[in-house]
Amino acid sequence: MKRMAEFQKVSENISGVRHEDVILPTRATSGSAGYDFRAPFEFTLSPGDSITIPTGIRAKTEEGWVLMLFPRSGLGFKYRLTLDNTVGVIDSDYYNSENEGHIMVKLTNLGGRILSVAKGGAFCQGVFLPYGITYDDVSEERRDGGFGSTDV
Repeated sequence: MKRMAEFQKVSENISGVRHEDVILPTRATSGSAGYDFRAPFEFTLSPGDSITIPTGIRAKTEEGWVLMLFPRSGLGFKYRLTLDNTVGVIDSDYYNSENEGHIMVKLTNLGGRILSVAKGGAFCQGVFLPYGITYDDVSEERRDGGFGSTDV
């Protein structure tokens, strides 16, 4: 396996979450592709409700790799838990943004049952993937902002 990324905590003043409440993502088994993101606080989602989770985490990733975020498989299956942007795309240059690359996750419970996640409970997973660019790509722009800042 190629090692090409590192999870870190963002500053408390950026995330609003205490460092002791932030658990860096880990894989459950050596065969797991996904790194489990854990809740920095307890939350409950009734059917139809949404919540934005400030994870307190950022990912330092080599160029040519992207971190993709998905709901935990079991939560999606049992509760129809979704990410509001369907899949979170964390670009390698997001790490250097003005918000320190703070990863925020907005979730919605589309199911018919109440979902409760304990503090420290896994709620989404991140998978690192390589990506390519086209032969005629000429992009030279650099990220200057945080979440949703490119607006291209």
